[in-house]
Amino acid sequence: MRSESTIFSRTKTSLNQGLRSYMLGIYNYMALGLALTGIVAFMTSENSAVMAAIFGTPLRWVVLLAPLGMVLFLSWRINSMKASTAQLCFWIYAALMGVSLSVIFLVYTNTSIARTFFITAGMFGSMSLWGYTTKSDLTGMGSFLMMGLFGIVIASLVNLFLQSSVMSFVISLLGVIIFTGLTAYDTQAIKDSYYEEGDREKKSIMGALTLYLDFINLFMHLLRLFGDRR
Repeated sequence: MRSESTIFSRTKTSLNQGLRSYMLGIYNYMALGLALTGIVAFMTSENSAVMAAIFGTPLRWVVLLAPLGMVLFLSWRINSMKASTAQLCFWIYAALMGVSLSVIFLVYTNTSIARTFFITAGMFGSMSLWGYTTKSDLTGMGSFLMMGLFGIVIASLVNLFLQSSVMSFVISLLGVIIFTGLTAYDTQAIKDSYYEEGDREKKSIMGALTLYLDFINLFMHLLRLFGDRR
């Protein structure tokens, strides 16, 4: 009896250690992706010739849509590509996102960007920790949040034509709520994926991409709400 209890205890400890290592790897991928995005965004914004070449020409649409294309490509092809290729796609995506976000340094002050980043980090960290530790099943909340996400995407497309400041404020406010909740939901889903079959290296990359997107979207909505414009 004691032998069975010891084996169970060791197995549980091994699983917990493996899960912690798995999640740490995902957070490391995400943090490095965010760092790459920030560096590329800042360096691009500092080069006026590059900014003019990108955002002063139709090339801006390529830059703005390229990250979306990369996300879709990675999501659809992840199962058929090598883990090293998936990792390379993730770094390319993070760099493209940096170029796309470089314009925020021209619109908002550096101080407000830094302030919003740290506020985002605090909110993200708190919700991700809750999603990791909670015993509650967040599946129901996730379904509701995904419907809300589709709603703000549609509203954002409509507002491209309306250009309503009130609607923009409401969208950003809802975006903060939705992506705060999605951070917890996605963290729990990523944690649960550890026990599922599949290439854990690829799952780590997709997990990092998911949390990266939650962080970036939360940051952008907060910046639109509280950022100081130049």
